[in-house]
Amino acid sequence: QVRLVQSGGGLVQSGESLTLSCAAFGLTMDNYATGWFRQVAGKEREGVACIFKNSDATHYAESVKGRFTISRDNAKNIAYLQMNNLKPEDTNVYYCSTDCEGRVGLVSQGTQVTVSP
Repeated sequence: QVRLVQSGGGLVQSGESLTLSCAAFGLTMDNYATGWFRQVAGKEREGVACIFKNSDATHYAESVKGRFTISRDNAKNIAYLQMNNLKPEDTNVYYCSTDCEGRVGLVSQGTQVTVSP
């Protein structure tokens, strides 16, 4: 079955770090872009980070630039989002996808990230 399975997330305090993982099954992740986006139901989606297909080129939202790092281990077919110096405004539900903002590609189940002040 073709799917993305996400892990990580949880509750941390402001300034702490978290790593999200996204494992791909039934597809070769490097053949697609890998994106992380965040969205709470009823609110606007924000693309957080993206790594492009067959490339190490990356793109970040201004709100996370310098704090978040996206990476992809092609041998393991897993992507990561390393989130440092987390802020309360980073609190959201995070998803990974096979496109940069999850609008046309496969999307993971999502996990909650909560940052307390």
